[in-house]
Amino acid sequence: MKLFNDAVYLYTILLVIYALLSWFPGGYQSTFGRFLSKVCEPYLSLFDRVNLSIGGIDFTIAVAVIVLQLASQGLTVIVTSILF
Repeated sequence: MKLFNDAVYLYTILLVIYALLSWFPGGYQSTFGRFLSKVCEPYLSLFDRVNLSIGGIDFTIAVAVIVLQLASQGLTVIVTSILF
């Protein structure tokens, strides 16, 4: 379970870095930015159907991180209750 939780934590950090790249001109065009796009955009595209933009601020990544953390915690509880 620790490996799973560490992977979710690492992916959360990557999502936050992906969000912060929007503050830098050309951030998504760098090698690291293209890597993050390939890693993060498939998950973030699940939330594109929901309009999470309010007043010009997009909350998609924040909602995606919250859903990821809740799903991780829920899965951890379920697996722990089954195994122990």
